[in-house]
Amino acid sequence: MQGDMTGTSDWPEAGFPGIRINPETLLPQIVNEDACREALAASTDPADHIFVLLVEGHAAEAAELLAEARFKDPESFRLRAFEAEVLRVSNRLDRAVELFRQLLHEVQGTPKEALALQFLGKTQYTAGQTSAAVESFSRALDLRVAQSADAALIYSSTVALQRARDVLDLAC
Repeated sequence: MQGDMTGTSDWPEAGFPGIRINPETLLPQIVNEDACREALAASTDPADHIFVLLVEGHAAEAAELLAEARFKDPESFRLRAFEAEVLRVSNRLDRAVELFRQLLHEVQGTPKEALALQFLGKTQYTAGQTSAAVESFSRALDLRVAQSADAALIYSSTVALQRARDVLDLAC
């Protein structure tokens, strides 16, 4: 499969080749298998392999790799966030939300705060906590704009916020 699948070129980037954020589910999805596999084959970063396993829904395999990677780098924000993502993929949503809130508290006032809010919002959205997700996405967007973040990150927050607002409006 070459290029993006039909209709996904405007999906927000997920930070890894061949993977984009589905604007309906707000979850990462492989849209170009070839690009993803090529990038994964070239990568020496275990976090990349963990991320792809999570996208594919392989929580147990991701958890095994994550345990090894965390042993080598216990303070890595990305790996700690993947711990919560393993919980999300395993449908332990309340625990995932709790862990993202803990991470958010730890990174408050740092450049990682917006990312923690984005992760928290995605998990809240998945858990059906749409109002809370709107708040998290809104704060993430505000921070990203204030920090003059990369346009792709601002776009991702904008799409997530709009989707959560749309779902919230439909519920009312």
